[in-house]
Amino acid sequence: MTYKDLTIVFEDNHLIVAVKPAGVLSQADGSDAPDMLTLLKEYIKEKYNKPGAVFLGLLHRLDRPVSGLMVFAKTSKCASRISAQIRDRKVTKRYRAVVEGNFKDKKGTLTHYALKDPKTNNTKIFEAGKAPKDAKPVKLSYEVAAEGEYKGKKISLVEIDLNTGRSHQIRTQLQYIGHPLLGDARYGSGLYKGDIALQSFMLGFDHPITGERMEYSLDLQQKDPWMVFL
Repeated sequence: MTYKDLTIVFEDNHLIVAVKPAGVLSQADGSDAPDMLTLLKEYIKEKYNKPGAVFLGLLHRLDRPVSGLMVFAKTSKCASRISAQIRDRKVTKRYRAVVEGNFKDKKGTLTHYALKDPKTNNTKIFEAGKAPKDAKPVKLSYEVAAEGEYKGKKISLVEIDLNTGRSHQIRTQLQYIGHPLLGDARYGSGLYKGDIALQSFMLGFDHPITGERMEYSLDLQQKDPWMVFL
């Protein structure tokens, strides 16, 4: 793919908000796979006819299979100010997922411990008191937005707020409680074989220069399995 395939939601002299497609890396990993940082640098270079290297700050990441909104800094001042907002939890990120099954509790908080295996890149979830000493606490809040059926199986559309940001956290915590994400080849269910049904659909932050609150959201995707809930 090229930068022309990307959706730019907002852009000014200080930042860019863009949609990362599923399967695209947040930043290069040494392979030939496309990544958002490189694609957006190419976009800036061509659009503004910039000579030499282009500065673009990566402020946060999404897992490769996950789609959704990302913000990038076009100046170092913007990068430092939004990074400070992230540290101070002033940046709002909300996710949605399609998972197997229906929830008994339509709203709740999940608190566990997670340990990532660097050899396999897999994350394992543990209950408190049963976790290895190097496991990290993970916490998220969820709310069921809708319920439906896909291929004769019950599924749920869930909206999620992260209290921690560990690797593969949403995927593993929901899988641990018996609600694997559709399309998740690593932790998930075989019910759906396409892109993982996980999206960062809402992003909010204070503009680093004007201070204005900026909030962006994405509609449900018009493809399986999201279309069940349209």
